[in-house]
Amino acid sequence: MKKKIIGYTIFFVVLIAVFLVVVFWGTDNWQSKSPSISFVKPFTFINQDGAHFTEQDMQGKVCLVNYFFTTCKGICPRMNGNMHSIYNEFKDEPGFMMVSHTCDPERDSASVLKRYADSLKIDEHKWVFLTGRKDSLYNQARISYLLDDPRNSVQNINDQFLHTQFLALVDKNGNVRGGVYDALKQDDLNKLTADIKTLLKEKAAPTSTSANFQQ
Repeated sequence: MKKKIIGYTIFFVVLIAVFLVVVFWGTDNWQSKSPSISFVKPFTFINQDGAHFTEQDMQGKVCLVNYFFTTCKGICPRMNGNMHSIYNEFKDEPGFMMVSHTCDPERDSASVLKRYADSLKIDEHKWVFLTGRKDSLYNQARISYLLDDPRNSVQNINDQFLHTQFLALVDKNGNVRGGVYDALKQDDLNKLTADIKTLLKEKAAPTSTSANFQQ
C-alpha cells in the first residue's frame, strides 16, 4: 500500500512538473527576472535636434542610459566606444534605444551634441543625446538611474561635476533593472548584453496602466 502511495505521489509530481514546463517554457514567467532598483522619474530635456525629449519617449523600449561630455579626454571616449559596440549589436531591434546625457550642458548645447552624434555615424533615433538644465540632468542621474551618489549633491550646482563610467538599463515599463554596469569592464558589458536580450523579450505594460511614468 505504501509503495502505491509513493508511486502515485511521484507520478503526480512529475505530471505537475511537465505541465509547468509546457505552460511557462519560453515565457517571461519562466525566466528569472533581474531586480528593479528604481524607475524613471518624469523629465523634459532637449535632444541633439533641439526637440523636447521626455520619459514618454522611452516608454515601450529597453533603454541603455549613460552620462558623458563631448570634451572629455579620459573615460568618456572608451565608454562611448563600448556603447557603440552595443549599438551595433542591437541597432536593428525596434524595441531598443540608447540615451546619452551630457554632464556639461554649458558647453554641450544641442548643436554640439548634433555634431558629436553625426561623427558616430549612427541612427539618431536609436541613440539619442540630451542636454538641459544642469541640476535636472544631475538629479536624474542620481535619483532615477542611480549612476551617482545623491550625497554628492552640494548646495551650489555650479560647484558640482558628475563624471562616471557607469551605465543604467531601463526596461519597457520605465523600471531601472539589474543594477549599474561598468562600461570599462568586459565582464559587466557581457552581462549587460545578456540582460538587454532578456528585457527585449519581456512585454511592455499597457500605456494606461504603466504607472511609473505618471507624475
